[in-house]
Amino acid sequence: MRLLVRFVKILCGVIVVGLIGLGIWLYTSPPELLRVGSGYSAKMVCSNVFLAGRDSGEVLAVDVQAPGHPLLRLMQVSVDRTEKRVHAALLGIFAGNDAVYREGLGCAVTPDRAAAVAVGVPAPAVKSVDPSVFWPEGGKTEADPVVAPILSNADLAGPGMRAVVVIKRGRVIGETYSAGFSKDMPLLGWSMTKTVNAAILGTLIRDGKLSLDDRGLFPQWQGNQRGDIRIADLAAMESGLAFNENYGTVADVTRMLYLEPDMANFAADQPLEADPGTRFGYSSGTAVMLSKIWMDRIEDRAAALSYPRNALFGPLGMESAVMEADAAGTFVGSSYMYATARDWARMGLLLARDGVWSGNRILPQGFVTLMHQANTTSGGRYSKMQTWLPGKDDPGMPADTFFLQGHDGQTITVIPSLDLVVVRLGLTPSWNRYDPKRLVAEVVKATTAP
Repeated sequence: MRLLVRFVKILCGVIVVGLIGLGIWLYTSPPELLRVGSGYSAKMVCSNVFLAGRDSGEVLAVDVQAPGHPLLRLMQVSVDRTEKRVHAALLGIFAGNDAVYREGLGCAVTPDRAAAVAVGVPAPAVKSVDPSVFWPEGGKTEADPVVAPILSNADLAGPGMRAVVVIKRGRVIGETYSAGFSKDMPLLGWSMTKTVNAAILGTLIRDGKLSLDDRGLFPQWQGNQRGDIRIADLAAMESGLAFNENYGTVADVTRMLYLEPDMANFAADQPLEADPGTRFGYSSGTAVMLSKIWMDRIEDRAAALSYPRNALFGPLGMESAVMEADAAGTFVGSSYMYATARDWARMGLLLARDGVWSGNRILPQGFVTLMHQANTTSGGRYSKMQTWLPGKDDPGMPADTFFLQGHDGQTITVIPSLDLVVVRLGLTPSWNRYDPKRLVAEVVKATTAP
């Protein structure tokens, strides 16, 4: 009996020592996976609290923990509303990471408490919307009864749907929102941001400040083959640079978004794996590099930070739109833009109208055409300008259809020939196997029927 008691005591001592050692290791040298998880948790809570006005506990439970990695269920967050900072850590102690909010620039992850270089930009005064004037100039909609039953079909809207807006001939002809969400709440577009970032790039092409054939784009590319990469190669996702876009692991994309304060230079540092223009490789790093490139063409840093609003969001009336910048002050043009569903629809309408808004050419002639022309290496699935294209088996899709697509079920379908835009936003992880093209196909059928 004494031997058993002694054994139990020794075993308990070993366990205690082991737990203490594990705690010291997690505190002093946490694995990257945990730091990615805390960075993701801090960033999602920060943006949704300070941009969308949502409850931090709800965001953590619903947006971060429910659909994510099991370890995320152990993350705890604290929100400092005075400093506008969110801290997240495993069990509230280990592998901590922070995100900080800046006016007009949203939230940035600040790994190892790195300072956020960008300090925010003045937000314009919110204009009152005249409810008697039709959207997009005002707030009035023109409901089409043939669309209503489609939007009320849960199978078509998909699990986790938060907003659907249908635009036909420049008018809102149908919209629906799930409980807790509304036409006034900004929602994350994830990789739909890539296409918006491309549109911003287009405004500088229009003004002659850069060209799709520009090369030698980063200092570290000088004197090696990466110097041959053109802006056009980046836009078509044909740069040839290595970049792992696997969100389920500690990959290049998650390391960039949650562990690197200077995302553009992290992406630019990646080695070349193929000759530029010869291989399709979807890369969020590519879009962040495009942000850095166009920002550097605007010599004044404050002007560059204000440029999206002055050149694009303002003219389109996208008052809710915020593209977030990283800690180094570069817009995360790959992933982080928040806007209301109606403001996302404004972007779709601009593209459906060939880059012209209220008679003014916002994007250069032929630029939107690149968005529904396939690149040379993706088998027809990706365009020459940061958009996705329908597959051969997609039903009811006219030839000029293209998509803005984002993580967890964000899509804007643009069909210029039908003057039709369908926005669908939500929280729909890929394992749901939801395809928004079924929704779009039904809208096309209903709105083109004789």
